[in-house]
Amino acid sequence: MDSTETATFDLPLPARNFASMRKMLLLALCASVVIPLASLCIYGYHDHQRRFAEAQELTGRLTRIADEHALKVIDLNRQLETRIVDLLGDSDDASIKRREVGLHRTLDDMSGTLAQIAAISVFGVKGALLANSRWYPAPAVSIAERDDFQSARAVAPVTYFSLPLLGKVARSDVFTTTRGRIGRNGQFLGVVSIALKRDFFTDFYRELAAGDRALVIELYRRDGNILARFPESADSTEPATNTPFTSEFRNNELYGSTRMRSGIDQVERLLAFRRVGDAPLYVSTGYATSAVETRWRDNLAFVVAIALMPCIAVWLLIAFSICRLDAEQAAWEHWQAEVATRLSNEASSRQLRRTGALGNLVANVAHDFNNLLMVVGSNMELARRKRFNDVESEVLAVERATAGAKSLARRLMSVARKQPLKQELIDPANWLRSVLDLVKKSMDPSVTVTLELSPGLWKVMADPVELELALVNIAVNANDAMPDGGRMLIRCQNAPMRGAETNIPDGDYVLVSITDNGEGMTEQVQRRAFEPLFTMKQRGAGTGLGLTQVLAACEQAGGAARIASVTGAGTTVRLYLPRVDGPVPEASKAGMPSDLATLSLVPATDDQDEPLRGKSVLLVEDNADVAAGVTAVLEMFGCTVHHEESADAAFALLSEGHAFDLVLSDVQMPGRMNGIDLAEEIVKRRPSQKLVLMTGYADELERAKHLGVPILAKPFDMDDLLDLIAPGGPR
Repeated sequence: MDSTETATFDLPLPARNFASMRKMLLLALCASVVIPLASLCIYGYHDHQRRFAEAQELTGRLTRIADEHALKVIDLNRQLETRIVDLLGDSDDASIKRREVGLHRTLDDMSGTLAQIAAISVFGVKGALLANSRWYPAPAVSIAERDDFQSARAVAPVTYFSLPLLGKVARSDVFTTTRGRIGRNGQFLGVVSIALKRDFFTDFYRELAAGDRALVIELYRRDGNILARFPESADSTEPATNTPFTSEFRNNELYGSTRMRSGIDQVERLLAFRRVGDAPLYVSTGYATSAVETRWRDNLAFVVAIALMPCIAVWLLIAFSICRLDAEQAAWEHWQAEVATRLSNEASSRQLRRTGALGNLVANVAHDFNNLLMVVGSNMELARRKRFNDVESEVLAVERATAGAKSLARRLMSVARKQPLKQELIDPANWLRSVLDLVKKSMDPSVTVTLELSPGLWKVMADPVELELALVNIAVNANDAMPDGGRMLIRCQNAPMRGAETNIPDGDYVLVSITDNGEGMTEQVQRRAFEPLFTMKQRGAGTGLGLTQVLAACEQAGGAARIASVTGAGTTVRLYLPRVDGPVPEASKAGMPSDLATLSLVPATDDQDEPLRGKSVLLVEDNADVAAGVTAVLEMFGCTVHHEESADAAFALLSEGHAFDLVLSDVQMPGRMNGIDLAEEIVKRRPSQKLVLMTGYADELERAKHLGVPILAKPFDMDDLLDLIAPGGPR
């Protein structure tokens, strides 16, 4: 139920149970669908069974009729064969040939009124034609090589039924019944052959089918060869072998039925068959199951169409009732929705304010912390330049603390997305090999670290320090997830993303995946893993910024980070870094002005302690401690330093005509102008003026990059400043 339905309000509301009413209407809708559907299913099932039963009954009835028809023809043939054999007696070929005239008339009289008989012939011992019912004198033909003659001689005096053939004389389409003549002493005397017209059977089967194209009626020999078939087929002379149908023939079954696919036309049919008396013949009738299915579907579609009309009327009525109910509920709940929306907006606003405040707090604290680190770093530089004077161990301890503070500050700034980046063109293979030792040192010795690199890795553009910190953060988390030791695999490969399911924009990426076999994460922890300040470690053991920094580092490089984890099986963190095509300048060169190589701040002497002797610097910095530290170092380099606390004051000084060899300015300062505004005015008014910006963070760094002004990220080493402005430094 929607939350607006259960919210508590001050105004009394009428009691309306819209959900119950809607449920009743939906039940009525379901009943109006299910009941007719069930009825149609029951009707369709019984109609299906009935139609197949009717088709089976039809094939059985037509098979009996075809059987009676074939039986009459075969019985008549047997009578004719018996009369002719008796008439010939033990006559040899010569005596039969002498009686050819009388035999021709007798045979012609026997076959003259019988439509099924094409011809009656008497053949001699060697297959020569001796007498024929249609021709006198008989043509000089022989059937000695024909199968029906050889088979009839082998089985004499049993009648043999031949395959379909063309008559030797008339060339008519027939099959023959051939009976061998055996003398009193058992010698073979020849055969009596009656040629039956195949058309006689197919015409009868055509009338029996009555135009129903789904019917097939056939006359078979017992070996599966077809003697007559309706409708005729180009392959109807091919025998049907190795089917349930022909197996029944070979088993001498008298009748039966089956369902099978025809080997002639590949149509599935319901088949009924019967043996023709005691002859080695069978008749069969088949009905195509597809025709039964089609007629059943057509009838069912008609019934469905009729049944749909009242159903549609009921559905429309129920739909109209539901619409009216929804309109009533919408009116009743309108003001509740407004209240719920207002409450939701207020909650979202509070959450956004809390998140923004957290980001600002982190950024501001980090900025101030960087200024403090700048003071410490500059004073440490002074101490080192003065050869420490017996305070070396203390100064080194402070430097170690400074390094840790710098790392924490960098992590805070990265989380706040305000860390000035030093983008460089990176070869992932070389970079991973260089940081592998650092990763191993951050892991317990019981954890095995393995690196796998695919060949031909693409280049990427990123801040190597940020990536190194991200890799160490992941390694530390993996180490904590494997208290008893384990394995961590770092794999790097090219990853073209096209329509990926990871919600990563399409493009070419270099994928760095870090997999451990540790304890893994639950689904709930996995969803919150990248949230700032979220940690599952004990109090004091973690800041909750590690994975947040990982995500920030990847996104600031234009990529993304994803986590996949299974509880008890391990975790995989994937870093997607966009591919960089073509030559890309290194980070230290990207922000350089084109004429920096001609900077006039060159050593006036060969003294390495004062490489910038005689050069004037305008230092613009609002923090007095930072300014004092930077001034002391620049003076040690041999520079004359003039300090202003705001960009407004520095701009006024420059507007009065004062000239300096270098302007070194902070970015974030109080007043009307900040460091970037000052840089824009200097570039506009004095294009030849040498200028360097320094900052702990800056929201407008893109403006500085477009100006071509080099930027130093606080806290920076003084050697970085010297390398930047001294001859031979980056250009």
